[in-house]
Amino acid sequence: MDLFFVIALLVIISATYSYINARFIKLPGTIGIVSIAIIASILVLVIDRADPRAAKYLTSLAKNIDFSRTVLNIMLGFLLFAGSFNLNAKKLQKEMRPVLLLSTIGVILSTGVFGALFYYIAPFFHIYVPFVYCLLFGALVSPTDPVAVGAIIKNSRLPPHLETIISGESLFNDGVGLILFTTLLEITESGIKDIEFSKAAFLFIQEVFGGIALGLIFGLIAFRLMRSITDFQTIVLVSLSLVMGISLVASYLDLSIPLAVVSAGLLAGNHSINLEDHDHSHQALEKFWRLVDELMNTILFVMIGLQLVNFPFLNNYYMTGSLAIILILAARWTSIMLPLTFLRHNLKVKYSNVNILTWAGLRGGISIALAMSLPHTKYRELILAGSYFIVIFSIIIQGLTLNRVINSVYKANTNS
Repeated sequence: MDLFFVIALLVIISATYSYINARFIKLPGTIGIVSIAIIASILVLVIDRADPRAAKYLTSLAKNIDFSRTVLNIMLGFLLFAGSFNLNAKKLQKEMRPVLLLSTIGVILSTGVFGALFYYIAPFFHIYVPFVYCLLFGALVSPTDPVAVGAIIKNSRLPPHLETIISGESLFNDGVGLILFTTLLEITESGIKDIEFSKAAFLFIQEVFGGIALGLIFGLIAFRLMRSITDFQTIVLVSLSLVMGISLVASYLDLSIPLAVVSAGLLAGNHSINLEDHDHSHQALEKFWRLVDELMNTILFVMIGLQLVNFPFLNNYYMTGSLAIILILAARWTSIMLPLTFLRHNLKVKYSNVNILTWAGLRGGISIALAMSLPHTKYRELILAGSYFIVIFSIIIQGLTLNRVINSVYKANTNS
């Protein structure tokens, strides 16, 4: 398949699934599209076994998409910029302590707890994975996904302060999660004895703070350029070039692309780019990036469903997937409860909100993309299958029941 054919087929499928959901099923957009995509992929697998020619276009499409590279190197920057551009910086500033804690210490705690639990519990189910691979598994499923979170919480009844915490956490923790994943991946390949921890710490600082600095510098330059003109077409082009330029430079300098893009989006999105025409250009730019966000969301979740065609081994890993789902929820709960126990007065988050924050911590395409980027070892398929189970459970089950969890928590608080 050539590139145009792949893109055209992907857009047509996305439009079809979106229409079916909006016209007939009427589930929340993300949940409906993922559900339809999964059902369609299962049907494709069944048809492909009966007659490979009948399903050749969908199977060929799924196999021609480099999901990991497409998500991490192309789509992620645009999705993070769109999310941060439309996030209210003033609200984020009020909740900055819990956001920073959950997106840093929370991710590290979740990785450690999940890795330890999986390492010690999995052997009871005849699943044997080295400890460092268990940690690697934890690193790629611990960060919450900004795309999935943003798509689900729009239709939820989350209180505004919790919505800000979850949205902010999901935007910032991807950078930390990616760095942690890369470090653990290096340990699995070269061994812990060959890792220089002083060098690793320096690289961590370089990627995090360098990425933030790069985003702020590029964001300020782009903001000033956009503010000096009124031509909307040029303003849009400058904003697009900002995302692409950051991705290119950050990749060349080994800086965190997610943190750089988020920093630029927050800076550019929360200052009016044009005061002379009563902010019309800024409002139009917000609508443009909201449209980009929704379109890419739809395509991404269709791609997640399509990847099932590439996973014929999934039926061998139901136990792994089920165990991984339980353990990631336990790890998420622990990574919120522990900081809250010791820093409750500083965080201003109630214990009653822990269950909501746990259930609203959704995983998405980034976890699958990271799992698919793993080298071909005997543990790759197990980790990939487990990640896929977590993501599907997260989007469909947690997404559909989030409002029920919120209602039950606040009902319990009212009764008590």
